[in-house]
Amino acid sequence: MLPEFNMLTPRTLSQALDMLAAGGSEIAPLAGGTNLLVDMRGGRHRPGTLMDLGKLDELRSIQLDDDCVVVGGCAAIAELVSNPLIAQHGPSLRDAAAMLGNPLIRNRATIAGNLVDGSPAADTVPPLLALDAEVELASQSGTRRVPLDEFLVGVRQTLRRPDELLTFIRWSIPPPRSSSAFYKIGLRKADAIAVVSVGVMVALDEDGHCERARIALGSVAPRVIRAHAAEDALRGQPMMDDLIAEAARLAAEATSPIDDLRGSADYRRRTAEVLVRRLIGQLRAGFLYAAGEIE
Repeated sequence: MLPEFNMLTPRTLSQALDMLAAGGSEIAPLAGGTNLLVDMRGGRHRPGTLMDLGKLDELRSIQLDDDCVVVGGCAAIAELVSNPLIAQHGPSLRDAAAMLGNPLIRNRATIAGNLVDGSPAADTVPPLLALDAEVELASQSGTRRVPLDEFLVGVRQTLRRPDELLTFIRWSIPPPRSSSAFYKIGLRKADAIAVVSVGVMVALDEDGHCERARIALGSVAPRVIRAHAAEDALRGQPMMDDLIAEAARLAAEATSPIDDLRGSADYRRRTAEVLVRRLIGQLRAGFLYAAGEIE
């Protein structure tokens, strides 16, 4: 059963921020509730007051702002699957959203909720890290933008202060000669927590060399991580098989996985290497197909 709690229902964002400023750590923001309510039932979190964000329509938008995609924190995961802007400028995020939970969960869960929970297995984090996304945090005293890579601190720990809401997520529109991909391994095909997840983004220059690379790994460390050494190995180089294999090896070396009921540390490390190699290989094949070099 849920413990007793009070409920606040702000009608505007400014009203919500005023409530957070007054209540501080006693208030837990509630959007979809797919993480928070489970934690409350399990006794892991016992807030005295919940603040329902369901009336804050300004936080549900998905739009372009100059050269950035901007997603409201209360946008449902299901909206990420169906929105054409996400399909065009963040296909890896669309794929991750499609693998998150089940249809009922996707219709309730929000992108901000998935991020602020701070889980190392959060499905939306690897593609957003690969897209070099940043989050916007709002409080009564103002707003600040933080790179997602810095926002995540540890297991279920983030930089969000008790008086802040994660209002928007944004990333720059990827360059024309670029693509991204995501995949996760779970213990079943649907509604599964990731044993390992990988998000990648690669952009090519006019010579077909790697101009930019982002590799993010989930469920292999206390937080979702970037494989910086692997990214550096790809940058400025032609996308050859041996280079991709070396980048995948370096990505696996960046991990610090644990043994648990869902998989061993060795399995996670090896799977991370395989997924990175396969995903980057798929992106390279897509580039070659677009250039007419393969059929």
